[in-house]
Amino acid sequence: MRIYIIGNDGITLCREPPAAVSKGEIVVASTEELHAAPLSGKRLLALWNALPGVEKRRKVGDRAALIDQLWSWSHAVGHRFVKGLFAGAVPDAVMARYLIQDHRFLDSFLTLLGAVLASADTFAARLRFGRFIGMVSSEENTYFLRAFEALGVTEDRRAADPDTQPTAGFQAIMREAAETRSYAGALSVLVVAEWLYLDWASRAPKPLPDNFVHAEWITLHDNLGFRGFVDFLRAELDRVGPAQADLCRDFFRRAVALELSFFEAAYAE
Repeated sequence: MRIYIIGNDGITLCREPPAAVSKGEIVVASTEELHAAPLSGKRLLALWNALPGVEKRRKVGDRAALIDQLWSWSHAVGHRFVKGLFAGAVPDAVMARYLIQDHRFLDSFLTLLGAVLASADTFAARLRFGRFIGMVSSEENTYFLRAFEALGVTEDRRAADPDTQPTAGFQAIMREAAETRSYAGALSVLVVAEWLYLDWASRAPKPLPDNFVHAEWITLHDNLGFRGFVDFLRAELDRVGPAQADLCRDFFRRAVALELSFFEAAYAE
């Protein structure tokens, strides 16, 4: 059971109901309870804007939609898959299913990155995306191949496993964002995909697990180069996003929901 304590400066995940709460704190255990919580618009905005990597808001807008996004982001970075990864305790069968699906949409991810590179409005940005595409095509892809070998996942198994619904959803939203030819729209999906992973990976306790399948998946998403790239993505979205705010908000909302469901799908038999 997951319990979230909403304080004045953020949201804390607990495994058990707290024995006591401080003044002003609110305890919730479901989206329904979060929707019913007595949160002012000002406090709701502060909670959202305190999340690492999210698109900063000045207005609540659709309150119900914002609460759903707040829950999805918090739930994703505190998901049982993430906790198991930190402890080196994700079962091999779950890790295999997760990595097969993650590798499955690498092609769509490269398509999205290509669209961002092509639609970027500065030479410096295009250089930055070009270097990142090279990393994904080499270092990250090599990790997948080594992990598959360690987990006993054959090429036949990788080809035979059907796409899960979240994988199909990610492939679709990445293609959709690429086809808009909108730099801001494509950035919105990319920011969620990369920053949410940095958010959970940066919380990993030391030492990391002995198993490289777990440890390297963490370090691939928490290193100096990746942090710098995510900072760059955030700055770019802050710069170009306001001109297409509705488009960016829609892509961002849907991408956050897909991230949460992607973690959960790994546990489906």
